[in-house]
Amino acid sequence: MFQMYMTRFNVAIFILGMLLYNSNIANAQLKDSRGQYPSLLANSYVGVNVGYIQYPFSNDLLKPGYKASSINNPGVALRITLGHEFNKYFSAQISYMRPILWVHYRDVNGDKGEHDVFMNVGGLTGKLTLPVTKRLSVYGEGGLSVVTRAGFNINDTEVASSVNYASFQLCGGVQYKLNKRWNVNASVVYAAGKEDVKQPYTLFYSAGVTYHMRRLSEETAQRNASGGCIFPENLIQVGVSTNALGYGLNYYFSTRPIPIFWDGNVRLKSGVAIQYQRNVFHGRKFFALDWGANVSVMQTELNNQTFFAASLFPLLRFYPLRTKPFDLYFNYALAGPTYISEPMLDGLNTGEHFTFYDMMGMGVFAGRKRHINAEIRIAHYSNGNLFYHNPGVLIPFLLSAGYTF
Repeated sequence: MFQMYMTRFNVAIFILGMLLYNSNIANAQLKDSRGQYPSLLANSYVGVNVGYIQYPFSNDLLKPGYKASSINNPGVALRITLGHEFNKYFSAQISYMRPILWVHYRDVNGDKGEHDVFMNVGGLTGKLTLPVTKRLSVYGEGGLSVVTRAGFNINDTEVASSVNYASFQLCGGVQYKLNKRWNVNASVVYAAGKEDVKQPYTLFYSAGVTYHMRRLSEETAQRNASGGCIFPENLIQVGVSTNALGYGLNYYFSTRPIPIFWDGNVRLKSGVAIQYQRNVFHGRKFFALDWGANVSVMQTELNNQTFFAASLFPLLRFYPLRTKPFDLYFNYALAGPTYISEPMLDGLNTGEHFTFYDMMGMGVFAGRKRHINAEIRIAHYSNGNLFYHNPGVLIPFLLSAGYTF
């Protein structure tokens, strides 16, 4: 089976190589315009809202014959939006909404335990904005809602069921324009419940900020493009991951001092990966945005199970140190759409063939033209609770070598 996956891996490498070769020929004839936002990102935006989430869960959710002595909703939740503004009146966006801490069912039938109900709401909505004054406007959203709930078992008996269903989502709010890039807002989101699966409605009251990627002035774009710092345009990397050094880095960044990454219940033993990144935007010195593609063959720790994954992802790169012999960077990739060949890993159901790829690492570009690259990173696969099975896959220490062109 491992040979079969390596064959797929080699074919993927060949196809990727041909794409890179043709892309490089075409791009060599074009003027470098990476100091300006590309067309796909110009007038796009990202928003974060924090507030109180309300859903009237009750003992009705539980299987007949079961009852909790108390149900606790911690209440604090967040909503992340990614959207594109087609004009000043209409936008389209995707969103992800979830509580910081899950709903707790305590002391079910006197067991003195605490049982979590995982809940999140995804959305695909249209947004209509109506100006009131030069800075103040009101807006409304409407569209698809995907609700995922993961229930719990007691003594191998399903007490609270797990469900995933599509419905509708509505939102209304006001926003105030601080400047051409930053808005602040307050809003209420409603996601419909579903009676036949005993899922209550969801209400989310929040305030937040939105950052718009407006096209830069020609002067600013020219300064970015001619700042004197090298931002490699294309990067190809080959890496090997291993658990020989343990999983300490993964657990450190997922637990303390401030959780900024994720761990997983499926742990990988080893793997090989090829990765391509193309820089599409950079600032004058410190920041760059890449699009990336990753193809990996990996083996699990528990059952030595081999599987294959392919990802596309956005990557943020930060340069805290630039010296004559090398440039040091930190990078972070989040929510890269991924195909995974085996959803059942080490006896755990990871969801479906669709999942997301996240990674964080640090590395250097060295040499006079920064052609040489070396990087260490950790990574993670999970479906973001789009499916109610989501144990997560933990990818330990990965060392890669790369070349830029």
